[in-house]
Amino acid sequence: MTAPQPDVTFVIAAYNAEATIARAVESALAQQDVSVEVIVADDRSSDATAKVAQAFPQDLVRVVTLPKNSGPGGARNAGLAAAHGRWIAVLDSDDTVHPHRLARMIARAEATGAEIVVDNLDVARDGEAVRTTMFPKTLLARFPEITLADFIASNVMFETTFSFGYMKPVFQRRFLEEHRLRYDEALRIGEDYIFLASALAKGGRCVVEPTAGYVYHIRDGSISRVLELGHVKAMLKADTNFLRDHHLDAPAYAAQARRTRSLQQAASFLTLVDHLKARAPLRAIATALRDPVALRHLKMPIAARLRRFAPQLQLKA
Repeated sequence: MTAPQPDVTFVIAAYNAEATIARAVESALAQQDVSVEVIVADDRSSDATAKVAQAFPQDLVRVVTLPKNSGPGGARNAGLAAAHGRWIAVLDSDDTVHPHRLARMIARAEATGAEIVVDNLDVARDGEAVRTTMFPKTLLARFPEITLADFIASNVMFETTFSFGYMKPVFQRRFLEEHRLRYDEALRIGEDYIFLASALAKGGRCVVEPTAGYVYHIRDGSISRVLELGHVKAMLKADTNFLRDHHLDAPAYAAQARRTRSLQQAASFLTLVDHLKARAPLRAIATALRDPVALRHLKMPIAARLRRFAPQLQLKA
């Protein structure tokens, strides 16, 4: 007999996550009032990630092993291809979710006819009992629904103090399939941004559940890989492709123009920093002449500037 369709498929992209993958899977399986399946997409881990995931009941947790290391986008695409649920929830392998998260989010999405739903996040440092909530309630009260323009504007460097790019959306799987939406496998950073932006550009409505249901874990000893010039160039290319593939209304187009310029400024700044570190003053001067804004950003200490303009683009490792 065919098993009933689960309400939710959790897609967990995992690479060398043996220390945290069980915690992530257990939190997904602990969801209340919804039926779930979990897909762990093992991105050719060199540790026991796959073995730990395979220890869970196979009727609830399936492990998909990629033929080669493909990055988070490729792993999530493999998970999407294997998913059966009505809704897709993305969960990072070192994070967790609260037990009533999906029931709340699905109820809100279905009550409003939305294809996408996001929620607030708790931030937890391992070893610390106190958690902080990422987005103030007053902020989310202004956004019962996030438009494409809202989402892009929150991801403009140098301008914003918050980023909706941290949010972990839950998508209606039928909507993703109808529009053939998949992650950009060429991106190793910012793939989540392009995926949600593309869903919004395809007409997906995104409502906000203000309760914190996702727990963003920061492990002791974890290393944040700071944004590099190559990352910025890849994002600029991805944004160019995004503009080519989608029609944006006037507010979204204006927000995108600001985002593009901010990425160009970031590229100029990082190039300037690289030339200064390499003690190449002539190249540094040439960069500054091409984009004088890069000089302005040097007024702040380099480390502080990097933390200020790109915290949402740091990767936990």
